Amino acid sequence: MSWIVSLPCTRDEAEALSGEVPELDALAPPPVVVTREIDEDAGRWQLDAYVDDKPGRALLKALQSLVPSAKGKEPQVAELPEQDWLTLSQQGLEPVQAGRFFVHTTSHADRVPAGTVPFLIDASQAFGTGGHDTTAGCLAMLDRLARQGVVPRNIADIGTGTGLLAFAAMALWPRARTIASDIDPASIFVTRDNAAINGVPLGRGGGRLALAVAAGTDHPAIRHRAPYDLVIANILAGPLITLAPDIASITGPGGRIILAGLIARQMEPVIAAYRAQGFRLTARGGSAEWPCLLLVKRRRYGWRRKERAFHRADPADASFGSW
Repeated sequence: MSWIVSLPCTRDEAEALSGEVPELDALAPPPVVVTREIDEDAGRWQLDAYVDDKPGRALLKALQSLVPSAKGKEPQVAELPEQDWLTLSQQGLEPVQAGRFFVHTTSHADRVPAGTVPFLIDASQAFGTGGHDTTAGCLAMLDRLARQGVVPRNIADIGTGTGLLAFAAMALWPRARTIASDIDPASIFVTRDNAAINGVPLGRGGGRLALAVAAGTDHPAIRHRAPYDLVIANILAGPLITLAPDIASITGPGGRIILAGLIARQMEPVIAAYRAQGFRLTARGGSAEWPCLLLVKRRRYGWRRKERAFHRADPADASFGSW
């Protein structure tokens, strides 16, 4: 039997749970946590934690500590029948169509529309199934670049999650060299498995996807392959700002970056951080609440070039690569 523990939460609390959660990772075995919006008009969200055994006091206490807004409310604990809990959690994940891409779970494998580029991405320990506005916005932005005739030859997906955005970029530009990284080793394992499911070849050369566990851009393989003409970073606003010098240092003149994972009120600070590194905003996509930004690195002419900071991201910052 499996068990589910449910607690009400706020949107901000749900966002905070999208990355690594040390309080839960310390439990053995750690639960799988899914957050979802249950009433859009009222702004009501819910945390659902799936475990194999009946939840004990330590787990309930840990879950309650993650959602202060639910203080004083008893967690709802229920026993699930002998079914695959992952399938249960995926039943609420509707397929997403963004540009030419159609992202679905196993539950909707028979619903792929003709003429789309499908990806099967099941729910997992990594974030990025395509169902979130930030991921869908990035997919649409990639499709937009391809329709405009942009042909990047060297691509980096920083904070890849499930690998979805790297897969989409490779579908658009199959000859490009592409690398996907994440601070969470589990995400890289998930990406590897998803690559096999979706027929994405792994490797180092053109048309193959290289993988790396890295905090931001801090990995020899990422640095060695630079400069990139397309960098995708669908993470969170804080890490995006912190990583601005690093992302600038690996992006070639005229190169494009797609930034997402921020909410509308965080857009100006993020843009300012990248403008200071020589980028200019050229397009905004995504939704009103979850913008997706496209920036281009300005070309510099003459022999004198601005030096870029070589910042080392702190591996202790678990919010890197959470989207």
